[in-house]
This record gives sequence, structure tokens and C-alpha cells, in this order.
Amino acid sequence: MTRLSSQPWMTAPETVKLMAALGEARFVGGAVRNALLGLSVADVDVATPLTPDKVQARLAAAGIAAVPTGIAHGTVTAVVDGKPFEVTTLRRDVETFGRHATVAFSESWEEDAARRDFTINALYASAEGEVFDYFGGIDDLAAGRVRFVGDATTRIREDYLRILRLFRFHAWYGKGALDAEALRAAAAEKAGLAQLSGERIAKEMLRLLAADDPAPVLNAMAASGILSEILPGEAKLARLEKLARIDAANFFVPDALLRLAALLPEGADAAIAERWKLSNAQRERLAAALVDRKLVPYLSVREARKLLYRIGAAAFKDAVRLAWADDPKTSNTAHWRALLALADAFVRPRFPLGGREVMLAGVPEGPLIGRVLAEVEEWWIEADFTNDELALAERLQAVVRAVT
Repeated sequence: MTRLSSQPWMTAPETVKLMAALGEARFVGGAVRNALLGLSVADVDVATPLTPDKVQARLAAAGIAAVPTGIAHGTVTAVVDGKPFEVTTLRRDVETFGRHATVAFSESWEEDAARRDFTINALYASAEGEVFDYFGGIDDLAAGRVRFVGDATTRIREDYLRILRLFRFHAWYGKGALDAEALRAAAAEKAGLAQLSGERIAKEMLRLLAADDPAPVLNAMAASGILSEILPGEAKLARLEKLARIDAANFFVPDALLRLAALLPEGADAAIAERWKLSNAQRERLAAALVDRKLVPYLSVREARKLLYRIGAAAFKDAVRLAWADDPKTSNTAHWRALLALADAFVRPRFPLGGREVMLAGVPEGPLIGRVLAEVEEWWIEADFTNDELALAERLQAVVRAVT
């Protein structure tokens, strides 16, 4: 019998209160999987043979708020002293069609496990930590094997997002080659990815890209024809692989959106932003990251400060890390790190002139003021943000004379 060691999330007062209120319940999925691997647990999901109405009644009796977030599919969100838990009644599929399924409530833990995607996600644990495994998930977890529950093709046809989840879970938990049956089924069913919404694809792919080293699974996706179903153009796999190695060697936190930028060919940001329905902030960052700024590792401090002022520290650091990933010379590492350190220390200078000074120099109120300020600011930037008041005044007068 496998038993979880004592976990902070299991012994937390909120968890204890919830499990006591339900009586018949087990932890399920990611919390159990991560606990077995010694990884942190963020969300705690709970399964129970109790029907949703009984779940709500027991929660109410214990003074726990219950929100019917997915009541048609048996899910109630229990909020215990501010902490949410998803509580779902055991289910079996009656009919499946893509993402949606007709389900019937069940009292069988094995029936519930049989409808889950991967064996490593079909794990349950009692409040005391006893683990229940119906499809060999513990052995698969130890072997680093991401394997579908039951027939791989059947599982994929129930929801084509499971193709991407296969690669994402292997990137996070797998070892060595992907499960052969799963990979064959994913490749054969790849056309089904066209049915998925952009938001669902983006969420899954950005999670995949946030893994320590997503390059091996991305290479497998490319080789099987799956990557071209969701990315426009020819993916820059070598640049992504180099960026992941840089992250690991320098203890950088994996940045999924920057890695997406590394993967995309130039000019592909608009297409992917539209297909994946990225947020405006994500679109803007992606577009800025893919501008070829001709960065070199030996960029002077003065030139770096100019670029930092113009595009900001965040965009500058994106540009540096992508240029670094394109650089074949490992001997330039210290230079690239120095540019990142410069960005971290950069305090944006304040342009010392405004509309008042321009009007005092003889320019009437109107759009000409902005033009004068822009020309003087450009000179000031090229002069490395000089604080020489006399030089600024002389330049202002020169520009005013030229435009009036």
C-alpha cells in the first residue's frame, strides 16, 4: 500500500474541515501526483460519491460556502475560510463528443478513474494519505511515463486538447521518449486540433513552454506534424532550445511568452496572437520581442542606455535574451549578462523640458510644441541625457529657429 507522507496542504485547518464535513471523499489528480513526486501543490481537488445536492447540504451544515460552479457535471466549489476547493461527484461517461460529455453520477471510484486522461492523474488519496491507484499511475509516475487511461485514440477523441496535454505533461513529468502508443494516436488525430479554441490552445502551450526544458517535446511535436497544426511558419526550435539552456545555466525563471517569441519566425506574431486570442499585453510584448534590434554582445553602455530609454527595461531584456539565444559564441556569455545587469540597474532619466519652456522660447501654443520637444529630446538622448542646462537651452533655441 502506498501512503503519502504528511503534507502541509492535507493538514491545513481548511482541508481538515472540508474532509470532515464531507465524510466520504478523497483527494484526486494533481495534488496526489505532485505529493508523490515531492513537488509543491497549488490547487486541491476532491472527489466524492456524494451527489451534488448532498455535497451542498453537508457543506451548509458545516458552515462552508458552496458555489455551484459546474453543477451539471457534478462540481461544487467549497470555500473554506477563504480557500477554494473543487468538489466533484464521481462520474462515468454516458456519451462523449469532443470537449463535452454526457455524464452520469457514480459511486464507483474505478469508473471515475476510467474517464480521466492519464494514469498519473487518475490517483486518489484518503484524508489519512492512503493512495488508490486503479490503472498503474504510481508505476508510470516513477518511470516518467505519461500514458493515457485505456485506449489512447478514444481518450483523444473525447477532447482533442489531450493531444497538447500529452506533450505538456511529458515536458513536466516525463523521462526519455514519449509513450509510443500515445504518440502514434496523437499524430493520427492531429487534425482534430483545428476544432479547439485559441484560448485553450494558448493556455496549454504556454504551460508547456514554462517547463524547465520544453525542447525535446517540441521536437517530437514537430516531427509528428503536430506543431505545424498550431504554429504558423517554420518553428525556430534551435533558438528555443538554446534559450532553455541559457535559462538553466543562469538560473533564470522560465518565461513562457519569451520562449514563444523564440520559437516564432519573424513576422508570425500577429498570426499567432490572433489564432491564440492572446491578451493585448501579450500581443504587444510578443511584437516588441520579435523586432530585430541588431543587438550585439559588445553593445556600449551609451548605446544600451539609449535603447533602454526608448523601449524600456523589460523589452530590452527580452531583446537581449533572444539575441543571446541567436548567438553561437559561448564566449559572449559575460557580455550578455552585463547587458541584463545594466537593464536591472537602469533608472530612466527625466527629460528636463516641457511645453512651458518651449512657449517661453517663442513657440505659440499648439501642435508645434510637441514637434519641438520631440526634436530636442532626440538630441538629448543622443547626447547621453546631458544635464547641461546651457547646452539644452541652446539646442532648444536652435530647433525653435529652424521650425518657426
